[in-house]
Amino acid sequence: MSEKPKPGGEEWRDSDDAPELTDEFFDRAAVYDGARLVRRGRPKAARTKAQVTLRLDVDVIEGLRATGPGWQTRANAALKTYIEKVQQK
Repeated sequence: MSEKPKPGGEEWRDSDDAPELTDEFFDRAAVYDGARLVRRGRPKAARTKAQVTLRLDVDVIEGLRATGPGWQTRANAALKTYIEKVQQK
């Protein structure tokens, strides 16, 4: 009859055998302010964007997507140029 596996997975190891805590370890560690996880990464832009639902013709969407990665940013720039042009009239 096979022996029942021990709970907890691996056997306990001596804490003296633990790997050294390097600067790289701490650079990858999660940072908390009390109970709140501090998000790291790119800071918020000065002018944030809003998510909207917009219905466009299929051929317009396909044409934009065919330009490759970054198509949404380019579409935003094209719309911004159009608005500036219309506002000048």
